Amino acid sequence: MPRFKMMVLSNPVGDRDEEFNRWYDEVHLGDVFKVPGVIGAERYRFRSGNDWKYLAIYELDCEDPAAVEQELLARAGSDAMHLSDAFDMSRFFMGTAELITPYRAA
Repeated sequence: MPRFKMMVLSNPVGDRDEEFNRWYDEVHLGDVFKVPGVIGAERYRFRSGNDWKYLAIYELDCEDPAAVEQELLARAGSDAMHLSDAFDMSRFFMGTAELITPYRAA
C-alpha cells in the first residue's frame, strides 16, 4: 500500500503552549491514531518566526489520503476527537504529500 506524509501546521491560542502541547501529546494523537490509515506521527516546534509555531507529520498507509483527511475533519470536535480550546482553530494548515525522491544522505 502507498505511504504518504500528512503535515499539519498549527498554533496555540495566545501563550497557552504548555496546555496545547499536553493536549496534543496526551489526547489528540491518540484520537488521530484511531483513524484508519494513520500509522505514526512526530511533532516539531519551529525555531524561527513564521506564521505557525508547530508542525506535526503523520505517516499514512492507505490508498486514498484524501479520504483520511476527510475522516479527520469529520471527527474533529466530536466525541471521537476532542479539541482543546487551547488550539487556535482559526489558523491551521493540513496537507498530504506523496514521496517522489527517497531520503538521501549527504
